[in-house]
Amino acid sequence: MSKEAERITDLGPEETAVLVMDFFHRIVVHYALWFTEVRHQMGPEAALEILSTASRRSLGIQLQRLGKVLGFEMADGLPRPLREMPPERLKSLLDAVAVNWLANDGVWFQAVEFAHGMNDAKRCNDSCWAHFSPFEARAIRDFLALPPNPGLAGLKKALGFRLYAQINTQSFVEEPDGSLVFRMNACRVQNARQRKGLEDYPCKSGGLVEYTTFARAIDPRIRTECIGCPPDPHPAEWFCAWRFRLQEA
Repeated sequence: MSKEAERITDLGPEETAVLVMDFFHRIVVHYALWFTEVRHQMGPEAALEILSTASRRSLGIQLQRLGKVLGFEMADGLPRPLREMPPERLKSLLDAVAVNWLANDGVWFQAVEFAHGMNDAKRCNDSCWAHFSPFEARAIRDFLALPPNPGLAGLKKALGFRLYAQINTQSFVEEPDGSLVFRMNACRVQNARQRKGLEDYPCKSGGLVEYTTFARAIDPRIRTECIGCPPDPHPAEWFCAWRFRLQEA
């Protein structure tokens, strides 16, 4: 960046482009801080409700303004180029966004791990899941228009719309006793470790938080049991497995 610049108008085109990207980054962080503070001040349920309202309005405002500058029209709340994108390219975009989410998660984990060690990284990771899983569950509930307390059928459907569902391979078994078993048959993270000759990443502590809070956010009557998750031993056909039961009041 130019050391001679004293104000934004002093920047050249390349430096201005870098600043545009930095502005986007500041918006993302400010957005997250707003949600974090509302959650702190008003509690998680109120924060998720406000987030749902604010996100829809914010996205509409930002896309309209960016469209005027970048030259794309909006069509029923979506950028027209996105709405008219060929299905195979739209699928590739969805894949890329989901993988970027996972890569971002890994970057944060390693940033903490390299600076403060594995224990602190796992501690931050597990705490992050305690907040992200209920948020993702709420986002999916809104996207699918699930009714309140949709039971195990609603949970099964919601699990199929997680970010992980786009990049991993998963399956379900509906047991005779009425429980629902979820299995992660192929995991992008664990498969990558296998290719490198590494042991499974011990993700059980994070998984207990992740799946328990996700299921509870879909329906508070659902109870979660870990069948197996690394460092637990597991068969070759899955890396982790979870059983969900509906506990009636």
